[in-house]
Amino acid sequence: MTHNARLESRALISVSGEDWASFLQGLITQDVETLAPGELRFGGLLTPQGRLLYDLFILGEADGCRLDVAAEHRAAIIQRLMIYRLRAKVKIEADETPVFAAWPAAPDIAGRTDPRLPDLGLRFYGTEATPNAEEAAYDAHRLACGVPGPADWSSDKTYPIEANFDLLNGIDFKKGCFVGQETTSRMKRRGQIKSRMAPVKLGGDVPAAETEIMTGTLRAGQVTSVIADRAMALLRLDRISGDLTLGDTAVEVDMPEWLKSAAEIRPQS
Repeated sequence: MTHNARLESRALISVSGEDWASFLQGLITQDVETLAPGELRFGGLLTPQGRLLYDLFILGEADGCRLDVAAEHRAAIIQRLMIYRLRAKVKIEADETPVFAAWPAAPDIAGRTDPRLPDLGLRFYGTEATPNAEEAAYDAHRLACGVPGPADWSSDKTYPIEANFDLLNGIDFKKGCFVGQETTSRMKRRGQIKSRMAPVKLGGDVPAAETEIMTGTLRAGQVTSVIADRAMALLRLDRISGDLTLGDTAVEVDMPEWLKSAAEIRPQS
């Protein structure tokens, strides 16, 4: 059965005008100059220091694009884009078209495959679809696929590679300069990523105040979001090979296949 849900937590921004592509190209982590109408890509907007501010999907259109962003941050994102606009001939405005997701992907739904991971299903916009699932069910599906979401990074606290943007087609390292590019490229080039987000299974109920995952007396990571008996956590890769606990609760790392090779567990330090 295919589930579909309206994503009330997401909202759109329309970007158009003759300079729209060159304007966004120098700002976000994804290449937009080669974006075709109807194509959907994933990326982020970073601080100059290379930390993640906002995730976004970019939907190509004939005369511009639409940005699929966290609804709670749409006004702030528009404001930030306006600051960068300067003399560029770009029009930036809110778009009230609804955002939907469907999973698993089905041939009778005219959506775009989620560019992060095909297992996530489809995203589609502005249809008359009748939802048969709540957004919470989609979030549980996303977590089951091992993919973090906006709840897992505090604005300007996390590096995009820690949130696996490099593995989820969220960074084009060949596109040239973008805000935060120097730090992001240096982290990737060195190849020694100390921490990444990964899903974990919880052995029982955990008090809301408990967020630190421990291995013995050493801090191994921090829980960033919880859905039922699963959680997303930012983990130190050199400290997750032993027994892990969250308060008095056992924790098991549930590394998805797409993340295993990049998150190679190293000796504890």
